[in-house]
Amino acid sequence: MEARPNQLESMLSQWQSDDSLLDSGHFARRMAIQDELDRLFTHDAFHRDASPNPGSPDLGNRARALYLRLESINNELFTSIRGRIQAGNCPAEFAVILHNLATPPRGLVYDYLDDLVAGVLQFNPPSGEPRPLGPDSVFYQPTPARHIFHLIGAAAISESDTLIDLGSGLGHVPLLATICTGATSIGIELDPDWVASATECAHNLNLQSVTFRPQNARSADLSSASVFYLYTPFTGDTLAAVLESIRNQSTRRPIRVCTFGPCTAIVGNEPWLKPITPLVSDQVSVFVPLG
Repeated sequence: MEARPNQLESMLSQWQSDDSLLDSGHFARRMAIQDELDRLFTHDAFHRDASPNPGSPDLGNRARALYLRLESINNELFTSIRGRIQAGNCPAEFAVILHNLATPPRGLVYDYLDDLVAGVLQFNPPSGEPRPLGPDSVFYQPTPARHIFHLIGAAAISESDTLIDLGSGLGHVPLLATICTGATSIGIELDPDWVASATECAHNLNLQSVTFRPQNARSADLSSASVFYLYTPFTGDTLAAVLESIRNQSTRRPIRVCTFGPCTAIVGNEPWLKPITPLVSDQVSVFVPLG
């Protein structure tokens, strides 16, 4: 049901007068209001490129002015967080998220945290066409940010760790793990265009402990990792071969294996591993070797 003009006027006036929206900590609420403005105001007055006049009585003009004001506040927040990352600090905003994730998230759900991370990391999209999927390949989806923050806590990743993300895509997991903990992180990704975008992001954020390698996971060097992460990056023989390589590494040093998605059930059947978190496909699971 569409809102009536008087209802739109009331909502818009309420949002325009709400000074709490200026607080950087209210990012989620600003995003929710922007989504609502997008939904309510679909006409040209809201979406046109011309600069809006906040004093105009036209609701669409006022709505767009508010939208751009909220967007400007968010961009200032992104710039502030990026500056702290470039200086080698974990942003307080990320530390708060880690602290508040006492209950493991469930489901493949993207939310305001993904908007926050995207605004901070500012990936340039890969320039080339995606690589054709092979018989063991899986369509790429980034791990939702909420699950990445949970992974960092559940696996107790620290500055002394080296994390290898197998099938790292744009590199969300290695980047956030290093930002939040100071760990060394390595992304293994077959598509060189994805690797180039992730590498550029790490460079722009001055993250010298993050590297991305355009390699096949079957032949990748896994000898430095203490933590492995797999968001069902491949299936079949490739997954079996990579798990065997990880098993060989487990005979040389303590490791943790972290999974998300359908591969969790497969990894859970590996006789040399035991879970230390619940075995469910829609949240991160952590395994350690037996013995």
